[in-house]
Amino acid sequence: MQVIFNLNEIRKPLISPVLTIGNFDGVHKGHLALFDKVKDRAKAISGQSVVMTFEPHPLKIMRQADGPQLITHTGQKLELIEKAGIDIIVCVSFDRGFAAIPARDFVNNILVEKIGIKEIVVGYDYTFGHNREGDINLLREMGNDLGFVVHLVGPVQIDHTLVSSTSIRRLVQEGRVTEAKLLLGRDFEVQGTVVKGQNRGGRLLGFPTANLHPHGELLPKRGVYAVKLLIDDVLYNGVTNVGYNPTFGDTGLTVETHVLDYSGDLLGKTIKVHFVRRLRDEKTFKSLEDLSDQIARDIVQAKEVFREF
Repeated sequence: MQVIFNLNEIRKPLISPVLTIGNFDGVHKGHLALFDKVKDRAKAISGQSVVMTFEPHPLKIMRQADGPQLITHTGQKLELIEKAGIDIIVCVSFDRGFAAIPARDFVNNILVEKIGIKEIVVGYDYTFGHNREGDINLLREMGNDLGFVVHLVGPVQIDHTLVSSTSIRRLVQEGRVTEAKLLLGRDFEVQGTVVKGQNRGGRLLGFPTANLHPHGELLPKRGVYAVKLLIDDVLYNGVTNVGYNPTFGDTGLTVETHVLDYSGDLLGKTIKVHFVRRLRDEKTFKSLEDLSDQIARDIVQAKEVFREF
């Protein structure tokens, strides 16, 4: 797979490209339906499957005060798109200048002249260009004039829930990670670097923990979760607490994980935490012994969850 970070890198049109465009935050089942259509059409015309996405998320520029917490950071998003089997990703640097491009100019100058699209696949609610003036009807009109085909993919629903980044973000923020998995098609994941913590887990409680500095923005609701961890390409079971450690009076939000059956040094490693199931709320304990006993019960409960899977 090829990743293009600057449109100026494209010196000549791609090979019969079939393109889809979007933010694709989360790379969920709705996005995968678009990618599948792109791949099918590219195969049918012996062309290249192409995804155009943006960095940063346009709402981070246009609505700086209330832009969404992203489900996937850029590196994670590109990795997931690659796993979906796409040939080329065009990751466009989004700023107010790009946002000001009129819809017709975007199609003419970028999609047709620069990329050379033969077909384009878009979602049912797709809009584009300055002030979102472009829509499906404009694409079809311009496709007839300029010689490209427009394909429309309808909404994807699972258990009567619309699959969307907004729905998934809400489920994660509510701690409903098992329901989020249905829409994502995989566990909700937080990637980060293990940093030095307070060294209380093993020393005071008997359960050493890895303190994660997340690379992304979105975290599940405060509480304790059964998790899977990818460490050096090996999958481990664990228990993660997302919260403020109220028993110790801490004020900063932490993501701390006790990894089962692991004895190595994690400090400085980049790991991925897959949230499998929420076990309980975070709470304050009267003593360290009470907290230690609860962690032991959490581990037992987590092992029961892992046996289910």
